[in-house]
Amino acid sequence: MAEILVVDDEPNIRRMVGAILSAEGFTVRDASDGESGVRAAAEREPDAVLLDLMMPGALDGMAVLSKLHERFPALPVVMMSGRAELSDAVRATKLGAFHFLEKPLTHEAMLLTIRSALDLRQARREAQTLREEFGLTGEMVGTSDAIERVRELIARVAPSDARVLVMGESGTGKELVAAAIHYGSARRDKPLVRVNCAAIPRDLVESEMFGHERGAFTGATDRRIGRFELADQGTLFMDEVGDLGEEAQAKLLRAIEAKEIERVGGGKPISVNVRIIAATNKDLERNVADGRFREDLYFRLNVIPLRLPPLRERAEDIDALVLHFSALGRARSGHPAPRWTPAAMELMRRYRWPGNVRELANIVERLGILHSGAEVTAADVGAVLAIDGAKSGAHAPPAPEPDQPLGDALDDYERILITQALTASGGNVAEAARRLRTDRPNLYRRMRRLDIEWNGV
Repeated sequence: MAEILVVDDEPNIRRMVGAILSAEGFTVRDASDGESGVRAAAEREPDAVLLDLMMPGALDGMAVLSKLHERFPALPVVMMSGRAELSDAVRATKLGAFHFLEKPLTHEAMLLTIRSALDLRQARREAQTLREEFGLTGEMVGTSDAIERVRELIARVAPSDARVLVMGESGTGKELVAAAIHYGSARRDKPLVRVNCAAIPRDLVESEMFGHERGAFTGATDRRIGRFELADQGTLFMDEVGDLGEEAQAKLLRAIEAKEIERVGGGKPISVNVRIIAATNKDLERNVADGRFREDLYFRLNVIPLRLPPLRERAEDIDALVLHFSALGRARSGHPAPRWTPAAMELMRRYRWPGNVRELANIVERLGILHSGAEVTAADVGAVLAIDGAKSGAHAPPAPEPDQPLGDALDDYERILITQALTASGGNVAEAARRLRTDRPNLYRRMRRLDIEWNGV
């Protein structure tokens, strides 16, 4: 459960607020002055802070707010005061305060504000996750013509407010492109809020997108701030937008056209300023033709189309991606990265990667853990690719390069068949030869010709 830090010099306020928040299931800590409040936050960062404006001592509320914002930029701080003026509220907002509550506090207003602050906190954490996934440098990895075209288009469209429709197979990095567009825009310091349209139950789409009022439907025990409101002044990334139902499509279109939303159970329109980046792995043009996706919504979303190539179409980037993901794994775990043999890298380049960059990242992470600081051979790569291929049914040979000689393509396929057989036989070459219906000397000759390194028997 979320932890709330209450900083107020009045013991009665601390007891009252603590009792209300504890009754709602929150963990509460408190501090009686600004200095102890800053120390408490430094010892363990809370999820939100309720901070009194007027406090005696070296640090008043504004000074504490400034220090908290400097050390924890994503921490939502709610100011409280019974004698504040408009200028105080304006100043607090400029210093990074999430909201300003007037004393005496009301139960409902306090809980609503805290829950809204925690929703924002979660959105900021998701945005931070996207930034971390985007890589060590924040740049797209690769030098292929395909990825260079994507990079150039991102640089052109990011500074605008134009809606972007990112299309590509699963695992190609659509969410990372959305992050690159957001952080290349003037909205970079505002929220980047992600919503997976495919993961929302159809009867909850409207509540998730636009929020709801307390009592709007069974189970709506509190007001909820929707994703559009959370993304106000920032960017809303709508992943898998092609999975939205007909009713949700109509309401999304209305929100885009009117630039306002209405919470479920609410009667007042709420203006929102949101840039929308949508993504899909579906053929939306075909869905429009088949009547499964609204044509007017498609045209609204598809102002700037951006197609991401599958990894098999940019195999020349695989070496850089492998080293990139190895470096990420080393940074996260602190363990030495593995050393990749030329034969291992060659096998990685020849694999079809049906799961695209996401699959490659998973494989590199797995091999990095299993062979930390050691050498990764073609046999090691073949072993994990054989396991993944068996799970997914992906037994097809690797995609040949354009104009690749037939002999080279056959060598690539033979290399995978042999490493799979060696893996399945537990490293026993005689057993692998039996599985391949050949003799052991012939298998050894083929392994030497194909540079297959194996430490088995």
